[in-house]
Amino acid sequence: MMPLEEAQARVNRDLAMLETTDVAVADALGMVLAETVVADEAIPPFANTAMDGFAVRAADTIGATKASPVSLPVVGTIAAGSVADRPLEAGEAMRIMTGAPVPPGSDAIIMVELTRPNGFDVDLLAEVPVGNHVRPAGDDIQKGTEILHPGTVIGPGHLGVLASLGRMTITVYRRPRVGVMSTGDELVEGDQPLKPGQIRDSNRVMLLALVAEAGLTPVDLGMVPDNEDAIEAGLRSGAATCDAVLTSGGVSMGDFDYVKAVLTRLGDFSWMQVAIKPAKPLVFGLLDGVPVFGLPGNPVSSMVSFELFARAGLRRMMGRLDAERPRVKAIADEPLLRHRDGKTHFTRVNVQRNDEGVWRARSSGGQGSHQLMAMATANGLAVVPNGSGIEAGDAVEVILLG
Repeated sequence: MMPLEEAQARVNRDLAMLETTDVAVADALGMVLAETVVADEAIPPFANTAMDGFAVRAADTIGATKASPVSLPVVGTIAAGSVADRPLEAGEAMRIMTGAPVPPGSDAIIMVELTRPNGFDVDLLAEVPVGNHVRPAGDDIQKGTEILHPGTVIGPGHLGVLASLGRMTITVYRRPRVGVMSTGDELVEGDQPLKPGQIRDSNRVMLLALVAEAGLTPVDLGMVPDNEDAIEAGLRSGAATCDAVLTSGGVSMGDFDYVKAVLTRLGDFSWMQVAIKPAKPLVFGLLDGVPVFGLPGNPVSSMVSFELFARAGLRRMMGRLDAERPRVKAIADEPLLRHRDGKTHFTRVNVQRNDEGVWRARSSGGQGSHQLMAMATANGLAVVPNGSGIEAGDAVEVILLG
């Protein structure tokens, strides 16, 4: 059997980063920046008020208290989106709304809670310093500042910054299109009654969701019967329209494992028996230059195989530097037992961090490669090395899912 690290290295050597492309800023969420963004204007572009209140000169507020207010005439109102029609003179006040430009001549804002109306005047009930509640031009970003760098994963806040700078497009690494195909005569989809020997296709729905959850673009290539011509046609169609293809089923050692046979005939594919449980069988290679992953058909094996072999590499294709799932050291709350078989076991577990910041792990249920419910409720894969397992209270490494 092949060591896990060797199998992962075999996969990763053929997964190249995709080319860059220009996309609309509104469509860039989750994509990886491929350019340095320099602010070509200041944010905010003008000095503005952080509060509703009155624009004043700080010197005119000296000595103001509730008991002895300073009264100033109100000579105008400035709403957000408008500007004062003249400069503020000494001994005057202008009513101003949050975000509105501070008028020339003003050097402070007194918030409305520290004022009292007095006819056409306003009573100031406190002193305020120069710069009070004034947001200077460029207070957030100065013109000419490098604000975003290649490798940044674009989040909602980044989109807001780009929009505030007036950017309409941005250069990013292209998001991979990943095709997913299920194979097997036993598979049916939908709610139709099952005939003897049939099962519903869960892998395709699950893998498409895993692709989407990883930030990639899922492409449904459908369900293909155990027929070499049909499998070849599906694979060639996927390779022609996608940046990578995932298949499930037909990669073990049986006489009817057609996917392995077809891929072996079509290109330079490696058939691997990896020293792990679940997900031992794996076929990987390039079809017309497109990476194809032949994943096992048992649902848990298919999901674990995607996590160990496909997810990180596909994310690197779109420039993700954080391609790997995070790993933590946890304490086993119960024994995670196994038998010695020369493999690393990936036990489905539930993990949580207690009030002391310590991760605790326990089995999520049945560990058979067909027992999808335990996989569905797990939020981690405990890495249990070859041997008799992990005793309660011992430390175990856990790959965090989601």
